[in-house]
Amino acid sequence: MRAGALEAALSPAIGGSLTGLTLDGVDLLRQAPEGATDPLAMACFPLVPYANRIAEGRFTFDGEEHRLPLNFGDHPHSIHGFGWQTNWTVKTTAVDHILLEHDHGGDAGWPWRYRAQQDVRLTPAQVSLSLSLFNASDRPMPAGLGFHPYFVADEDTRLSFAAHTLWLSSPDMLPQQEVAADSLGDWSRPSPVSGDSLIDNVYGGWDGAATVVRGDGVQLTVTAAGAQWLHVYRPPGAAFFCLEPVSHIPDAIHRGGMAVLQSGETARLHMTIAIDRRDQALPKSGRIA
Repeated sequence: MRAGALEAALSPAIGGSLTGLTLDGVDLLRQAPEGATDPLAMACFPLVPYANRIAEGRFTFDGEEHRLPLNFGDHPHSIHGFGWQTNWTVKTTAVDHILLEHDHGGDAGWPWRYRAQQDVRLTPAQVSLSLSLFNASDRPMPAGLGFHPYFVADEDTRLSFAAHTLWLSSPDMLPQQEVAADSLGDWSRPSPVSGDSLIDNVYGGWDGAATVVRGDGVQLTVTAAGAQWLHVYRPPGAAFFCLEPVSHIPDAIHRGGMAVLQSGETARLHMTIAIDRRDQALPKSGRIA
């Protein structure tokens, strides 16, 4: 996909993922390695029909117990739903637009039939991704949505956003205690993203916008609708970080915080990454490590 100097590549077969997003050939999102087949190596993937973790892959809904596959190596919890680990079907394609679809027939511990669609569009100044989840079953279904983009970062990258609270995590990365948003650092003003400690926390009361200012003069503005929470993930010393607009906190299904779709209803989440090239001398030397 291309619009002006902005280019995106997708892999429907690898979780409906973006494999890259570049401006004049320079990475804005982390570029997937050539030949990679792991969704966790992609630039961005959709989260459906739930986001982040469900503790031990077990939950009870409407009095019925369910067991999900443990789909993340030896991690004790199920994570990110089904969409990121399945093939999506291309429904519509154009030079600046693609529509993907993922149908779930009601198995693998999630007995509800659903249809998810991901609509990706480019303009010269932004990429927009819209995710929808339609309950195709004949009974109510828990529902969650999100996106998992990996932003390129270096020592000069600054991040800022507004939120009211954050959840501290247990050692196995489940929400443990809700505290003030600045308890682990103040993101209300531009702050360095790089560091040697793990960040893996969800922020509540998020106003739906976040700003990334890069050392090369590019500013990225992330906005989202249908996402009441922002999950921030940065592995220690990594050259990337994640800003994940999500509709609920991790393990929300056990905490009364997950939406319920009635039969025939649709949930939606929309994310836009707008690009402002503040320094017109953006280097064209390729990827930023």
